[in-house]
Formats: sequence, C-alpha cells, structure tokens
Amino acid sequence: MGYEQEKIKPYNEGEKGKQVEQMFDNIAPTYDQLNHRLSWNIDRGWRRKAIRQLAPYKPRHVLDIATGTGDFAILAAHMLQPEQLSGTDISEGMMDIGRRKVKALGLDNIVSFAREDCMALTFQDNTFDAVTAAFGIRNFPDLDKGLKEMCRVLKPGGHLSVVELTTPVSFPMKQLFSIYSHTILPVYGRLISKDTSAYSYLTRTIEAFPQGERMMDILKKAGFSETRFERLTFGICTMYFATK
Repeated sequence: MGYEQEKIKPYNEGEKGKQVEQMFDNIAPTYDQLNHRLSWNIDRGWRRKAIRQLAPYKPRHVLDIATGTGDFAILAAHMLQPEQLSGTDISEGMMDIGRRKVKALGLDNIVSFAREDCMALTFQDNTFDAVTAAFGIRNFPDLDKGLKEMCRVLKPGGHLSVVELTTPVSFPMKQLFSIYSHTILPVYGRLISKDTSAYSYLTRTIEAFPQGERMMDILKKAGFSETRFERLTFGICTMYFATK
C-alpha cells in the first residue's frame, strides 16, 4: 500500500529517489536562503524545538537523516553536544555546502557527512541513541521502509525526533496556507533557484503527506512504541517524537 506523496516526482522521467537527488543537487546553492525566507525564519525555531525534545536524554551518537546542507545537524551539535553526529543524504551537492559550514565552525571533529540511501542504510542495527530528520521524510520513495530503517539503527530505548511541513487543519490558516503555497512559494522558488519544478513539487508533497494521528499509526507500524506529535505555527509544521 503506498502513500500519495510517494507517487509525486519532481520531474517526469525516472525513479523518484534519483529525481529527488537531482532536484536537491540543482537547488543546493540557493536552498538555505530560500528556506529561511519562505518561512520568514520560523524554520529555525521549529528545528530548535525538535532538538530540545532530545535534550533530556543526552544522546551521544546521533544520526541526522536527509541532512541537506547540515543546518539541523549543526544546531544539534551545538545544543546536544554529542560525541558524534552523522549527517546523511542522497545529495552530495547539499552535503558539500554542509561540509563547508561545519569546517568553518570548527565542528568537523563531531559532525561528519556521508551519502546514504535512507531506504537501505549501511549502519549496523542498534547503533544510534537518537535519529533526527527535518523536512526530509516527505521525500522518501517508500515511507514505511525509510522509517523502519530509522528504527532499526536506533538503540532500544533510543528516540526519533522529526519535524515536517504539513498543511494547517483549521480555518483560516488552512485556506491562507493553500493560497500561499500555490502562488508565492512556487513563483519565488522558481525565481531564486531557477528550477521550475522543485518548489511546486515540494508544495504537492506537503499536501499529500500523511500527518497527525495518521502518522502515529505509521510510526508504530515501523516499530516505534511511544509516539506523540505537536502542531507548530498553526499547523504549518508538525513535530513528531517516538521511542524504540
């Protein structure tokens, strides 16, 4: 049984995973600027909240899935002070920007980046104390498989902290977000990134992605025991927390 967003691809031809990799390589140089501008910098606050969920558990080894340009990994390194933080992504273009940021901040002894396919991670079972993902699981070609992999590499009792863009559920935010995401977001995304498909793809996946209570069931199916979620900023973003 698939999920609706798994059928949505950035471009017309080829397998979704490859297309997502190509898309993020294309938009990598402008991705940070666009992200912060399109969310009026609120995305920074969402990331902080997601990392704060993990702070009481003091994780030593952390895996950041779909790490992109490393913003979440860098913030987690500062806030959680783990011994080791591995950032993984399918886009080398995005991670190259992350590597430069990490080097400039002198964090390269803690944060490392490696190309990984989220559907088949190369890490051993029960490796990490915490797994994180910010705005990335929506792009998985197979959501169930990706979440199962995240659960597999977590130690028993380890925690998953995820933030994902979602569609607001109540009036008037639901209607306003719909207008914003179908007009301003793709047009501005096109102007800055020069990729005509990327930002309309991102809007379509936000609308199709399972959220809230439905996501609780999906996380349990993937092997997580305790699960909870919290809608942030009128539901534009949802924060998930789960324990293995």
